[in-house]
Amino acid sequence: MAQRRIAIVPGDGIGPEITDAVLRILEAAGFDAEYVFLEAGQPSLDKGGPALPEATLQSIREVGVALKGPTTTPVGKGHVSANVTLRKKLDLYANVRPTRSMPGVHTPFSDRNLDIIIVRENTEDLYA
Repeated sequence: MAQRRIAIVPGDGIGPEITDAVLRILEAAGFDAEYVFLEAGQPSLDKGGPALPEATLQSIREVGVALKGPTTTPVGKGHVSANVTLRKKLDLYANVRPTRSMPGVHTPFSDRNLDIIIVRENTEDLYA
């Protein structure tokens, strides 16, 4: 079987820490893949580039799947966020958020057996 390839965009702020934790979980689960590490967000802005470099976008297109950590959204600085650029350039229409009750995890909704999927349109209006 051909080895899987996954583009990894650690992001900034807590992004690298979260991304590292996910990669450790995948390793512990025996998931085998070639990881292609890419840059976006504040590290790219610090180098004078856009929040989402064209090389990062092209690599994500070539690989076909990406794990992206949180990235800073620059406010009032004339930069377009990496998230908005990804949504527009890759036509990522839906933000899908599944929610399920989990045994042993107590929440205000623990007495209900939740199994909900929220789908939010990603490409127009305030979210774009």
